[in-house]
Amino acid sequence: MSDTTATMDIDRVRRETPGCERVIHLHNSGSSLMPEPVYRATLRHLEREYLGGGYEAAAAAGEEIEAFYGNCAAMLGCDPGEIAFMENATAAWNAVFYGFARTLGRGDVILTATAEYASNFIACLQVAQWTGCTVRVVPDDAYGQVDCEALESMIDANVRLISITHVPTNGGLVNPAAEVGAIARRHGVPFLLDACQSAGQVPLDVEAIGCDALSATGRKYLRGPRGTGLLYVRRESMDRLPPATLDLHGARWTSASSYRMEDNARRYENFENNVAGQIGLGVAIGYANELGLDNINRRIRTLADGLRDDLENIPGVTVRDKGRERCGIVTFTHQSVAPETMRARLAERGINIGSSNAWSTLLDMTGRGLDSVARCALHYFNTEAELATYLEQLEDVVRA
Repeated sequence: MSDTTATMDIDRVRRETPGCERVIHLHNSGSSLMPEPVYRATLRHLEREYLGGGYEAAAAAGEEIEAFYGNCAAMLGCDPGEIAFMENATAAWNAVFYGFARTLGRGDVILTATAEYASNFIACLQVAQWTGCTVRVVPDDAYGQVDCEALESMIDANVRLISITHVPTNGGLVNPAAEVGAIARRHGVPFLLDACQSAGQVPLDVEAIGCDALSATGRKYLRGPRGTGLLYVRRESMDRLPPATLDLHGARWTSASSYRMEDNARRYENFENNVAGQIGLGVAIGYANELGLDNINRRIRTLADGLRDDLENIPGVTVRDKGRERCGIVTFTHQSVAPETMRARLAERGINIGSSNAWSTLLDMTGRGLDSVARCALHYFNTEAELATYLEQLEDVVRA
């Protein structure tokens, strides 16, 4: 594996990630290790609440709360008023999807992808049962990613929404979001992008992508606290994509028969939220912005490409990644050892990996004849030495 330390101070980021001293963490698509500044900022606000009360602590933390919106906007290339803080990526995605779903009826069509995540596809099926709309799946191209030619051919007057996952949970690929966005704009169809596993490892420019809304979590590649997420909604799309629910934070009660929504993305938020988590996520995004998403992406991809090559040299291992563009998620199977068994045995040796089961991406996994895959999700704080240790231990595990 080549040395990629020239563009990033790896010693510094590892010093600021104390978890690196305790574990080899290759499970960053599940939940990453928080940097110390994120931990400190989150803990500091919890202490404010502990000592002085929650409302009072929030009032004192106004600048830190606002920094969340500014840091998100800097990461995505948008206006802070197009950002909402949410409790997780599912809540962010649902806030847009279920609001828009109220406008759907019999004959309307939602287009989604073969590798779409279970939560999103289940929501589509539920809305289809409620409204009579139809869910259609865009096929993959020869590389295993969304076939954009097929997508364009499937669009007609009945198509009301395009919804895809940018980086699926189980295959290492990066779907061609900008190409999808260009098609959506050409045909005037709203485009909802699930960036749960791309935010923090892949540079995201919402203008270049052309999405109307984007959802993401804090706990994965952004390295924020659990129970945090974000939602981007293009300002001119907000009336077209109304919030699924409203409360007195997202709207003002103006008379016995009327209300007025906030004129920005905070209309999607609720009054009660995890302020400490919001502050922590803001710091995490600022940390990523400081390192540079291009630098982060370059290092992750270099590590991941090297790991794929090395895994192919282990007898019985098959790398299961697909896509023309690949990311830091590396998936594989072994001919005789189940992914869950590998995961458990490696955990006993201080190495964290993940696994992905067929129920999480049913169409893709069953189409490829897979019940589950082992999943290594690398981050920039991982090192070549850690991966060498991991490969050595993996070989021992599959021989056992």
